[in-house]
Amino acid sequence: MRLAHISDLHIGKRVNEFSMLADQRHVLWQMLDIFDEEKIDGVIIAGDVYDKSTPITEAVTLFDELLYELAKRELYVFIISGNHDSSERLAFGGRLFKENKIFISPVYNGEISPITLNDENGEINFYLLPFIKPSSVRKYNECEVSTYTDALGLVIEKMNIDKSKRNILVTHQFVTGAQRSESEEISVGGSDNVDASVFESFDYVALGHIHSPQNCGSEKIRYSGTPLKYSFSEAKDEKSVTVVELSEGDVSVRTLPLEP
Repeated sequence: MRLAHISDLHIGKRVNEFSMLADQRHVLWQMLDIFDEEKIDGVIIAGDVYDKSTPITEAVTLFDELLYELAKRELYVFIISGNHDSSERLAFGGRLFKENKIFISPVYNGEISPITLNDENGEINFYLLPFIKPSSVRKYNECEVSTYTDALGLVIEKMNIDKSKRNILVTHQFVTGAQRSESEEISVGGSDNVDASVFESFDYVALGHIHSPQNCGSEKIRYSGTPLKYSFSEAKDEKSVTVVELSEGDVSVRTLPLEP
């Protein structure tokens, strides 16, 4: 199975009061060309679909057009909400979208059930974990968690991962050591850090939240980065689409450049 991993679209974003919508449309349709050329089977969108929890009408319309194009291609689509999104608004209509192979993470309720697909090598389990805070985890669990690492660790432990199968996690968090840029929200003292060790059960972790494309200790734990440059600190970034290929016993990762 061949997957495209993208994130942090921030549709509707304004930079220095300039609307990025035209540029966003251009780069999203460039991505569609890549999906066609690469014969992608599925697309992962790892959070921050919109730039605001109450997106402008034009942003919602653009994302609607993108979903239509993905559905028309009969691609599997996996979407989670990020810290900029409203998980309730993004999840609206999610049960209907499943009929077109579009899977949107519901509002976190303490349980994450896998979406299981099959290819010639067997089952692949996709776990869609939207942006969460320790307070979200405490709400649905009796035990206390105070750090983001403990919170993510508990959520993943409750997934009961079957390591004999291939497992993919889609999540939107800050992994310790990742290089931030000026256009991201910063937590005081790095209190939102998540240690990469909590992801050891997964064959690939599709991350969102950090705007510069990068691996986190391994190519199997990766931020795809934003498709466009949203700050001066990203000026030297090479924006790209991450392509993930899953075979029976291995995962390979490639990046394909996006034109500015």
